[in-house]
Amino acid sequence: MVAEIISVGTELLLGNIVNTNAQYLAGRLAELGFELYYQTVVGDNTAHLKGALDVAYTRAELVILTGGLGPTKDDLTKEMLAHYFGKALAFREDVFENVVKHVHAFGATQITENHRKQAMVPTDSLILQNDHGTAPGCVMEHEGKIAVLLPGPPREMKPMFEQCVERYLYQLVDRSIASVCIRLKTKDEAAADLVGEAPVAAKLDELLDGENPTVATYAQEQGVLVRVTASAPTREDALVMARIVAKNCIDRIGLDVVKEVTEQ
Repeated sequence: MVAEIISVGTELLLGNIVNTNAQYLAGRLAELGFELYYQTVVGDNTAHLKGALDVAYTRAELVILTGGLGPTKDDLTKEMLAHYFGKALAFREDVFENVVKHVHAFGATQITENHRKQAMVPTDSLILQNDHGTAPGCVMEHEGKIAVLLPGPPREMKPMFEQCVERYLYQLVDRSIASVCIRLKTKDEAAADLVGEAPVAAKLDELLDGENPTVATYAQEQGVLVRVTASAPTREDALVMARIVAKNCIDRIGLDVVKEVTEQ
């Protein structure tokens, strides 16, 4: 299944915060066996978010969105997605109780209409309880399209994904992805003609054209990285496939310039 990530928040576009959510989700989706080709960042704007969704669903069945689930007027992700999927919003008492509990835990005593807004959730949807904040998440499905809405703060998003979303996603895929990463020595540690990305790619030659496993090279400050990624019904099978090709890569590059080999 193909997935896509949309990160919602004007603060991301302005560079006020670093988008660590997308990095985390991309890694987890790859581990679960999803194909991921695009990530999008969109501001807190209804029209722009709808446009991003329209495009995303032309190339993916699953879209995971983070941010825009808070109590203020510019938090519009939930409302926008409910309208997009043709679902009404309804007040949920159990969700409201969780909101109130966390408002009090944060040291506030006054409950406002903004807090009640967070207890308005899409009907006919899977509501995800937030054990670390006031914004519930949810999963919506409609005509083959799936949207997973997660809160923006990483301390809320990550536990919700691991405790709720991951179990839901397991039923959508029938394969796993695993990688073997080969880190090469830097220029200070070996001859430059051995560890530059271009000569490394030349040594790997047709291995870079493989489809499963795939082989890719990356020029990084810590040294060239060669990543071998395989897909199989189980992670164990994928690792076996990746290890075989990774050994072939190491033999071609030369073990003397390999700094470390890790598995993901």
